[in-house]
Amino acid sequence: MILITLTFVYVLNFFDRQLLAILAKPIQDELQITDGQLGLLGGLYFAMFYCFIAIPVSWVADRTNRVAVLSLACGIWSAATIACGLARTYPQLALARMTVGFGEAGGVPPSYALITDTFPPGRRGMAFGIFNLGPPIGAALGIALGASIAAAFNWRDAFIAIGIVGLVTATALPFIVPEPAKGATDGRVGEPLGHAPFWGTVKAFFANPVLSLAALGSGATQFVTYGLGNFAVLFLMREKGMTLSEVAIWYALVIVVGMGGGMLVSGRIIDKVTRASRRGFAILPAASLAVAMPFYLAFVWAPSWPLALVLLTVVMFFNYFYLSCSVTLVQEESAPNQRVLAGALLLLVMNFIGLGLGPTWVGAASDWFAARGSTNSLQLSLYTLTPFYVIAIALFMRLARTLGRQEARA
Repeated sequence: MILITLTFVYVLNFFDRQLLAILAKPIQDELQITDGQLGLLGGLYFAMFYCFIAIPVSWVADRTNRVAVLSLACGIWSAATIACGLARTYPQLALARMTVGFGEAGGVPPSYALITDTFPPGRRGMAFGIFNLGPPIGAALGIALGASIAAAFNWRDAFIAIGIVGLVTATALPFIVPEPAKGATDGRVGEPLGHAPFWGTVKAFFANPVLSLAALGSGATQFVTYGLGNFAVLFLMREKGMTLSEVAIWYALVIVVGMGGGMLVSGRIIDKVTRASRRGFAILPAASLAVAMPFYLAFVWAPSWPLALVLLTVVMFFNYFYLSCSVTLVQEESAPNQRVLAGALLLLVMNFIGLGLGPTWVGAASDWFAARGSTNSLQLSLYTLTPFYVIAIALFMRLARTLGRQEARA
């Protein structure tokens, strides 16, 4: 029940976050904003708060009640989502998006720690695989429900409706999820763990090559996934000819089958391959990204949206193997009283690079190509994400060598 509830909260977290990308076309049409401005809304403006506020919030959560922090965060981002639906100008929408990022900063890191203190080693990969179904389910529901509500009523109604659901969930959360003891699944219950020092934990994270490489490899991967994800619906509608109603059905299925399938399969594989060697935490994402890259290029090139969606399903399936690998590795590498902050530091690096810069890059590149007369500017800008596949693969392979040297010394 704990895992199901935390996953549901993550679904809401991602649902709120993705509504902007899903409803980009009607928002652009009404507020008259450019691709570059849209990229800032979904990227840098959101990430500035989401990434950096997570650090002090997680430090507090490590020292207090993690469920209470998660409940408060859910309430804040849900209220801000309603504010997005009420925004009448670009600055108002930007401010509301920043506040959504502020609230969501307290969502995922406490959940990582709660799951780690609920499931023992050897079962955490699958647990995080299920938890990480939050993004695909949230995105799919956002596409199906958000696009359907927008098509039937107005894009504003979609923001308001999901915000109200989030407020109800935030109120109920403390009554559903108990606060587990720190270190409960590591055989350390009753040990005087004390409070981990803030700067000591931060320094230890970045001084540890395993943690820093996992974060950088994940960041390079998210540069691709968020850069693509924040513009995929707009790309499919503007340059592949899909309608909002078609997006609500077919793109939602791509997210469920592709991203959701990848999360589940990767979670099961992690628990198996890492029993023999921890190098699996790095080799698995490197291999999956190598498979995804040619399908990504084919997706961007595809002359029709049905073919593009088939190729995108394969891309989505393999693009997300990295997430459960990196989260599980960082949680197992961190002390029980440092896990929320360690999870936040992982999110800081990978989301500032991926969420903050990926959509910002794609939007700015699209505006640049459009200013030079291109009629397919978004397609050209999506091609520019390809080198980040190569960077991510290289970083994960370096992580694999680092883990291998650790095992050899042990």
